[in-house]
Amino acid sequence: MSNISAELLLHAYAQGIFPMAEKATSEDLYWVDPEKRGVIPLNKFHISKSLSKKIRHQLFEIRYDTAFRKVIDGCAASVSDKGREETWINPQIKSLYAELFDEEFVHTVECWQDNRLVGGLYGISIGGAFCGESMFHTVTDASKVALAYLVARLKYGGYQLLDTQFI
Repeated sequence: MSNISAELLLHAYAQGIFPMAEKATSEDLYWVDPEKRGVIPLNKFHISKSLSKKIRHQLFEIRYDTAFRKVIDGCAASVSDKGREETWINPQIKSLYAELFDEEFVHTVECWQDNRLVGGLYGISIGGAFCGESMFHTVTDASKVALAYLVARLKYGGYQLLDTQFI
């Protein structure tokens, strides 16, 4: 399945499915419809004491939507943390999500230190849901801090849920 448009991708998300590639060199994508979805209810999101302390110490400069390509590249490079030997983010995935980023459907939360991207996440905003796609960190807890900032921003924006796709 190689002829997916950005419009079709948005329609698929509205139906609860999303594309993946088998690996970075795959030319085709396949649709994924998990039997059980990972969903974080925004009103029940809990931040641990240690993470709260890190956030209060402002170890990271938080930016939004400033470095999509760096974030998706960081996510593609961080597969060893997730139990995969190779990334599912191929050039077609990068291109489709970049197009949706340009159309303001895809958003990033980024953690910076010394003007260097050290963690972040990206996902699709559709209706009252944010569908998290991937996250990464090169500094301990940077992706967790990005997630905490995402949840705060979603709550403020009136979102209903954060879809993590898999449990």
